[in-house]
Amino acid sequence: MAKRQKFNTGQSDAKSVIPPLAVQRAAARGLEMRRLTGRGGTAVGIARARDLANGRALSPRTIARMRSFFARHAVDLIAEGSRPGERGYPSPGRVAWQLWGGDAGFQWVRRLAR
Repeated sequence: MAKRQKFNTGQSDAKSVIPPLAVQRAAARGLEMRRLTGRGGTAVGIARARDLANGRALSPRTIARMRSFFARHAVDLIAEGSRPGERGYPSPGRVAWQLWGGDAGFQWVRRLAR
């Protein structure tokens, strides 16, 4: 018989962690960037940003997904438009990065992995 999967309902458990304020702010900035530009991020990224910006407790599984996102998308920060002052800023890749907690989120999940 298949084991029933437990989903995070937004309630904190002993293993869930609340994102730091810097991560919450970065995600909120990502939502604002997306609202202003209309580009960047997926439905999953937008949902993640809402959870982060609202300070929701995240499960270890969600943290692992964040690590995977950052590992796959670090290359997006090399593209033109990923840094302020560049043509096309903010690029869709920069917006997506922000939605997942930005540089603060990247550093946070790296610390949690140790």
